Amino acid sequence: MRSTVYGLSVDAADAENLAYFWAEALGRNVTPSTSPEFPTLDPDGATPRLSIHQVPEPQSVKKRLHLDLISPLFEAEPQRLIVLGASRIRDVTQGFARWTTFADPEGNEFDLVTGRDVKGSQGVCTRV
Repeated sequence: MRSTVYGLSVDAADAENLAYFWAEALGRNVTPSTSPEFPTLDPDGATPRLSIHQVPEPQSVKKRLHLDLISPLFEAEPQRLIVLGASRIRDVTQGFARWTTFADPEGNEFDLVTGRDVKGSQGVCTRV
């Protein structure tokens, strides 16, 4: 017997707003049958289900888990994410690996990594 990843969950002060940010960023839809306090973006075959949970307490420390995104348009994608509400934090280059760290509208960090294969199987630069 083993466990399987069902999905990822993110806590938020405004779950509905954050769900729409991630839906636009990932090109997915917010599942219509979910509530504004607990919206979900269903899996699309390449990425798992993403749930947003409205919680009363503010984020007090940096989260230890974050999403790594990849786009074939690495040079253009940062501007699109910023227009959606993300904030650019830093650009990093380590050897052949290159990524940009952003914060979503609630301050949750995520990375946009360079790579040729958006499916993540070949040519993707990963962190060392």
